[in-house]
Amino acid sequence: MRKTKKIAVLGLLTAIALTIFMIEAQIPPVVPVPGVKLGLSNIVTVFTVFTMGPGAGVAVLACRVFLGAVFAGNFSTILYSASGGALAILVTIGLRKILKDNQLWAAGCLGAIAHSIGQMIAAIAITRTLGLLVYLPVMIVISIFTGLFTGLCAQYLVKRGGKLWKTIFK
Repeated sequence: MRKTKKIAVLGLLTAIALTIFMIEAQIPPVVPVPGVKLGLSNIVTVFTVFTMGPGAGVAVLACRVFLGAVFAGNFSTILYSASGGALAILVTIGLRKILKDNQLWAAGCLGAIAHSIGQMIAAIAITRTLGLLVYLPVMIVISIFTGLFTGLCAQYLVKRGGKLWKTIFK
């Protein structure tokens, strides 16, 4: 893929992820646990890692985390989003080598669990409150369900696009 085309595609994917993130920010919390969201913008991140590669996935995630903090007006959340996102993207990239196109749901689940663990590490480091670990089992259970949904959505997109993605991402 030519450099200009790749930048344009990454910009488009980032814009889609950011739009989903901003819309999701307007949805009231599904459960009364701090920091729990559906993580719908992660559909784009998983999709990007599996169609364009690890570097592209990291770029989309990093831009979305930074711009999401800027546009949401809550820059302090960047620490939680970045730590969770970093751990999640590392897991997703690692799984890229071993999962097939019909197993992306697993990347969604494991990435979401890693995201929760990363957020918890950041929260404990910032607050110096080890007692926050009490929330981790609840966050992991919720992550399994939300990650399954986002992983299945990414899987559907990857499989549905098939040859189209190969044409676009050449």
